[in-house]
Amino acid sequence: MKGYAIFILEKTLDPAEMALYKQKVASTFVGHDFKLLAAYGPQEDLEGAPTEGSVIVEFPSVEAAKAWYDSPAYVEVRKHRFAGAIFHATIVEGV
Repeated sequence: MKGYAIFILEKTLDPAEMALYKQKVASTFVGHDFKLLAAYGPQEDLEGAPTEGSVIVEFPSVEAAKAWYDSPAYVEVRKHRFAGAIFHATIVEGV
């Protein structure tokens, strides 16, 4: 089953940190099989608090999604996301 990494940007705290994250994150996907399905496109919040953006990345499996998320490259880069914004991040198995 495919795995999906879903990131919902709730609030930007430090635009400079987020700029570093956005600059460096693409390189973390090298060597990983993935497909970017959505990234900060137009959106409509239907329920809950307003959000600033969403990203959905498809992987061949949940294990592949976790392998990317826990990779040394992404662990190093995600520090900028943690410092730059409040996100909700989830990995979910497809049906």
